Amino acid sequence: MKAEKRILQLRVAGAVSAALWVSLAGGALAAVSEQEAAKLGKELTPVGAERAANKDGSIPEWKGGVAKGKLKLGDARSDPFAADKPLFSIDASNVDKYKDKLSAGQIELLKTRKGYRMDVYPTQRSCGYPDSVNEQTRKNATFAKLTTDNKDNLAQAVGGGFPFAIPKNGAEAVYNHRQRWQGEGRHEYYSTNFINPDGSFYGLFQDQFTLMPFASAKAKSLDDVGDAQMKIFNLAISPASRVGEIILAHYFFNKSTDAWMYFPGQRRVRRLPAFDYDNPIPGYENLETADQYPMFAGALDRYDWKLAGKQEMYIPYNNFKFVAKGKIGDIYQGLYPKRDLMRYELHRVWKVEASVKQGQRHMFAKRTFYLDEDTWMIMEADQFDAQGKLWRVMEASIYPAVELGACVSQEFMSWDLTVNRYMAENATQESKATDWLAGAEGRIDAKRFESDELRRSGER
Repeated sequence: MKAEKRILQLRVAGAVSAALWVSLAGGALAAVSEQEAAKLGKELTPVGAERAANKDGSIPEWKGGVAKGKLKLGDARSDPFAADKPLFSIDASNVDKYKDKLSAGQIELLKTRKGYRMDVYPTQRSCGYPDSVNEQTRKNATFAKLTTDNKDNLAQAVGGGFPFAIPKNGAEAVYNHRQRWQGEGRHEYYSTNFINPDGSFYGLFQDQFTLMPFASAKAKSLDDVGDAQMKIFNLAISPASRVGEIILAHYFFNKSTDAWMYFPGQRRVRRLPAFDYDNPIPGYENLETADQYPMFAGALDRYDWKLAGKQEMYIPYNNFKFVAKGKIGDIYQGLYPKRDLMRYELHRVWKVEASVKQGQRHMFAKRTFYLDEDTWMIMEADQFDAQGKLWRVMEASIYPAVELGACVSQEFMSWDLTVNRYMAENATQESKATDWLAGAEGRIDAKRFESDELRRSGER
């Protein structure tokens, strides 16, 4: 009997070990415990930021952010912090004094771009989210998981909230950026500007619809949205040489991006063979890769992701002056955007380091991302080549959209240090207002994002 009992114990142990091996090889990482999740809404904000002020009070306590309000489409966006004055400025003369609160890219721009400066204002923690987003984020805390098949895919989550409010690794933090809540969709007019050092620029004006299927709380699983994270329908409206071009892109959580392009001169739709990783975006003068938009998108499987910790950092925040209406040529100038329009504040950020995995390839051998703790948005990103040299520097801006009850990030810049140029992406200053949609159902035609509809859309 003892021998039989021992055999049974060994079989059970073997079965448990086998199950554990399967889980580690291709299953899912465990979510946080109920005890950890209980911190959300208490010492942590509902989406995982530290609620308390920092030691010297230069970062204040989070008190819910700017309240939701009404704003008619096309109305000027009022700045609740317009009376704030700069505390100090950082430039080439004093950059070393503040280097512990700057990224490598910020330091490079300050030291090498004559006249570049960062005006630092009082910190305003203006970003909060609707109750529905907070509720879905709480559900995800003990439910959302990544796979452990060395691809860092999203194994399970519910929609309408952040998947990993208490991240355990860099991949989880970056998924929060990918699934940042800015409503379920939007309709926007914007320009992508390619600026030369002498101030001359080429502007591509676009009419874009964006759908975020998994931003809806109705999505109970990835299957409910066909694994889709983001769908983009982009129509070129200027200059004349590009009018009528359409790019349709479907970004997924667990597979490569699908993309199609409509060429009006040929009246043909072509499927793009590669619209992910470091493949260049068509017509963007080799200044932006597919996974640089917006700041980072697409698959994570080519990198090892390290959560390097939290730090205090000066980042663009509450940039109402920057996004206000104005002339593109007055805002985006020779080596950088007009500095009088930019507002920087001290905030806590998560630092994530991505290094190309052994056996994989990417033109950026290493990338460093800085995510704002209150929104999970990537605000600064540095891209390095295989020799460890800084190659591209990216910076986003952020402001609360009161009609949505959440903060949004739209405009961002990307400097290519090797060619001494930069591009300004999603620039809305010379365009119509953006329609941020808390609920996209019935307001954005889902058929617009079907490849079969692409040619018909181009001929309308």
